[in-house]
Amino acid sequence: MKGRQRAERRGRSGETAAAWWLRLQGWRIVARRVKTPMGEVDLVAKRGRTVAFVEVKTRGTSAELDLAIDRHRLKRVAAAANALAPRFARHGEDIRIDVLLLCPWRLPRHIANAWHG
Repeated sequence: MKGRQRAERRGRSGETAAAWWLRLQGWRIVARRVKTPMGEVDLVAKRGRTVAFVEVKTRGTSAELDLAIDRHRLKRVAAAANALAPRFARHGEDIRIDVLLLCPWRLPRHIANAWHG
């Protein structure tokens, strides 16, 4: 299996694991892999009056996760979230960008409200 295919498969399984982790934390997953012209949002989750647009990063080691997310990637997710907000958030609901970082043999690292544009 080629590297790109392997990364795609790892990414999809990471998104599934992230969705389950969020569910265990009381979130409801309302959409997966939502594409916009500005970029893609991996998961859209709701809990109470909060809508989270979630970027999921899966890497082989904890050290690799430290480099998995940067301002450029978050900016792209934020632009996509802004485009999607009217579709998923009702008036008065809080909107935020979260990041879930996953690697084998570790609990997911959930960075709530990771983008402060």
